[in-house]
Amino acid sequence: MSSLFGSWVQHKVISSRSSPHRSKDGPLRFALYARTSTEDFQDPVSSCGWQREAAQILVTGRGVIVAEFVDVGYSRRLPWSERPQSAELLMALTDPDRGWDAIVVGEYERAFCGDQLTQLLPLLQSYGVQLWMPETGGPVDSAIPMHQALMLLLGGQSQREVLRARYRVLAAMRNQAADQGRFLGGRPPYGYRLVDAGPHPNRTHARWGRRLHQLDADPATAPHVRWMFAQRLAGVSVAGIARMLNERGVPCPSDVDRERYPHRSGHAWTLRTVAAILGNPRYTGRRVWNRRNSGVADATGGGWNAPQEWAISTKLSHPALVSDDDFVAAQAIRAARPTQDGSPRVYLLAGLLKCGFCGRRLDSH
Repeated sequence: MSSLFGSWVQHKVISSRSSPHRSKDGPLRFALYARTSTEDFQDPVSSCGWQREAAQILVTGRGVIVAEFVDVGYSRRLPWSERPQSAELLMALTDPDRGWDAIVVGEYERAFCGDQLTQLLPLLQSYGVQLWMPETGGPVDSAIPMHQALMLLLGGQSQREVLRARYRVLAAMRNQAADQGRFLGGRPPYGYRLVDAGPHPNRTHARWGRRLHQLDADPATAPHVRWMFAQRLAGVSVAGIARMLNERGVPCPSDVDRERYPHRSGHAWTLRTVAAILGNPRYTGRRVWNRRNSGVADATGGGWNAPQEWAISTKLSHPALVSDDDFVAAQAIRAARPTQDGSPRVYLLAGLLKCGFCGRRLDSH
C-alpha cells in the first residue's frame, strides 16, 4: 500500500506543478504539507486524509489546495530539510512558477517539533509565502504576541509527546526482551535464521496478519560459530581464527547475506567480525536488547552501551550455540596476554598498515 500511496503523492505533486498562475482576483493557492508515520501499521492514506480534511476546512472560502507534499515514515524530529517531501517543498520556494502561493498544514504536531516552525518562518517570509494552521485559524504571524506564545506552547507540547512516546516504547521493548524474550527485529546474528513464532499477541496486529518471529540455529552457519568459540577456548587468537576461516573458505556474514550487508565487501573474514561474534551474548540463547546506542557514533558506525544498561532475557529464547560458562570464559581470554617480562607489547604501526592487494588492515604480531 505504501508504494501505491507514494505513487499517488508523486502524481499529485507533479500534476500540481502545471497549475496556472494565480490571478490578482483569483483564490489563494495552497500547497498542503502532511506527514504520516508507518509505526504500528498506521494507514498513511487515512492519516493523510484527516490532515487534508482539516486543512480543507481551514482554507474553504479563502483559497484552494492545488499541491500536496506528504512525507511517509519520517520522524517529526527531522528538520524539514532532511525529509524528502518537505525538502522538495522548500526547494520550490525559489521557483516563481511553482504554482502555489501559501502553505497549509492539517495539524502542527504532524508537521513540526520543538522550534522548527520558529526557524522556518523567516525563510517563508523572505519569499512572501504564508503558512496556515488550524491552531491559528489562518496564517501564522510571528509579529502577533499570541501567535508567538502559541508556537512556543505547541513546540514544547510536540517535543514532550516525542519524549513520552520514546520512553513508553523503550520501556515496553525492555520488558519484551527481558521478561518475554521476544525478538524485537533487526538482522539475525550470523549463525541464526528467523522462523515463524505464531500470531502476534496483540489482537489488532494479529487481525492485520502480523506474526511474531524468533531465532533458530542456521544449519549452514551455526557450526562455524560453535567452531569459533571452541578455537577461542583452545587459546587461538582472534586474528588466527579469522585467518583459518579464510583459509578454509568459510563464507563471512556479508557474503552469506548480501541483501542485508550491501555496504560490506563480502569477500573475507576480518578480526573485527570475529571479535564481534565472540563478544555477542545472544549466542548463549538469551535475548539481549539495548547493546548498541544508535544515537552515538564511533569508528565502527555506532556506540555501545555499558553492560548494566542491557536488557537480557531471564530465560532462553532461542537455541544456544555456546553455553553460559564457555561464553564467559571466552570473554576472559580477550584480555591481552602478558609477555615473558610482564610488559605489554606496543605496535607503533597498529591499525595504520593495509594490504596493497585487498585493502584490509594488517594484524600486529
